[in-house]
Amino acid sequence: MSFRKRNIGLSQGPDRAPVPNSPAQPPQAVVRPESNPGIRPSPDDGRPTTSTGTPSLDNLLAGHGGLPLGKLLLIEENGTTDFAGTLLRYYAAEGVVQDQKIHVVGVPEQWGRSLPGLIGAADAVDEKPDKRKGERMKIAWRYERLGEFGAGATSSRVPTGDQGQAATDGDQTAKQAFCHSFDLTKRLTHPSITNISFIPIMPSREPLFVPIFNKLQSAIVSSPPNTVHRIVIPSLLSPAIYPPDAGQPENLLQFLHSLRALMSTYAARVTAMITVPLSLFPRESGLVRWMEILSDGVIEICPFPHSSDALATSGAATSQEEPPQGMLKVHRLPVLHERGGGNDQNIGQDWAFILSRKKFEIKPFSLPPAEGDNEAQEAASGGMPKKSDLEF
Repeated sequence: MSFRKRNIGLSQGPDRAPVPNSPAQPPQAVVRPESNPGIRPSPDDGRPTTSTGTPSLDNLLAGHGGLPLGKLLLIEENGTTDFAGTLLRYYAAEGVVQDQKIHVVGVPEQWGRSLPGLIGAADAVDEKPDKRKGERMKIAWRYERLGEFGAGATSSRVPTGDQGQAATDGDQTAKQAFCHSFDLTKRLTHPSITNISFIPIMPSREPLFVPIFNKLQSAIVSSPPNTVHRIVIPSLLSPAIYPPDAGQPENLLQFLHSLRALMSTYAARVTAMITVPLSLFPRESGLVRWMEILSDGVIEICPFPHSSDALATSGAATSQEEPPQGMLKVHRLPVLHERGGGNDQNIGQDWAFILSRKKFEIKPFSLPPAEGDNEAQEAASGGMPKKSDLEF
């Protein structure tokens, strides 16, 4: 039996030569909320997330509260309407307000001039006065006046330095709004609107989408590492924008594969949103199915026909609400991995969308009460509440 000392290491054999250290790849820069106010961590798994410009659409995306960076959202639309184009304009306008880089493919600069005007933060605009009145009625008017008087006296005793700090904090909070509200009747005027770059469809000897991808890649690579990019592709494969050979699978699918590879390489800096007209390319076709497979989220917009005005009116929960313009189907959501990172509970639900002058809202679809159900009809018509429901 042989023994050896414990403090002597094993000798290196002829095939145990030390391997030279390979140069480590530089880590990819991570966009943090403090460096870019348009980014916040997902409440589901903490991934960096940006807003689509539509609060109800942010709440629909698998519990992330927005579109996670590095993900692609495909919006399909039936008919000849352009509700999907409105979502794209909200998406681009939100990127402009957040000082992000916007890349629009296939449309002229006139498209960027029609972005909706900014109203303010979505949380501040969505606050309704009726809700504030209901909260005020829960306390007596004399105590409410005392509260207002005390608040004014307290604010008058704040030193000048604290007042300046409070004002600075308020301005910083206003600047760091995650989602904003826009008005379609106005036009966006913002210093960062010059960050929008338009990539036209130009004939060349190369395949159609190769110059487009090269411009996107060069713009992302040459930008600072903390810059967030938004890729906007309206009406993909539309004959009014693209030539006939654009719908060939060897052209389109190769472009989508390259785009996914680019977004995977710069996963913390890029998001994309694409719209497709289903009236020209139905979902039953193999090309659209492959587009859905290569996308992280798939949403279908189904507007109501003009002959179904009664059905549209019935979609409103109460008489005070606006009737929806159509149904919204969720086919796929950005569930990031099998152990978490999003949930698919919104898939298969009945959703309706309402496009008003100031916002695009997605809400659950509800049918009207049946005839003869007096209690349900009174509740739907906004009748007087019962005495037991009143709180004092």
